[in-house]
Amino acid sequence: YFDKNGGNLGAMGCVGFLFSQKGVIDISLEDKDADEAMMDALDAGAEDFDASEDAAEVTTDPENYSAVVKALEEKGYEILSDDLAMVPMTTTRLTDPDQLKLMGKLLDSLEDNDDVQNVWHNWDQE
Repeated sequence: YFDKNGGNLGAMGCVGFLFSQKGVIDISLEDKDADEAMMDALDAGAEDFDASEDAAEVTTDPENYSAVVKALEEKGYEILSDDLAMVPMTTTRLTDPDQLKLMGKLLDSLEDNDDVQNVWHNWDQE
């Protein structure tokens, strides 16, 4: 996959320092106040809160992950998804249309492969 899509495979663990393990919890903000939701999440032990129009992403330390999920559920928040993930410390933005196309193809190929369990990257897709 890497050769076909302009990438290369590094040695095991060679980019581990670029990521940190975090609990990532997506909650619905439908009929909820974003500021109140942020305070509830932070009071429960969350590290970060990023709200959009109808949802928010809550980031936690892995040790607080389960407690934060439970606290948010007890406060009546709908948990849209929750998982432990490798979150990039910094992101990279691609501007070259050819690179954007190759990166999209690579990610699609990896995610479609039954042998690949998780795909984490530091590509800023916005």
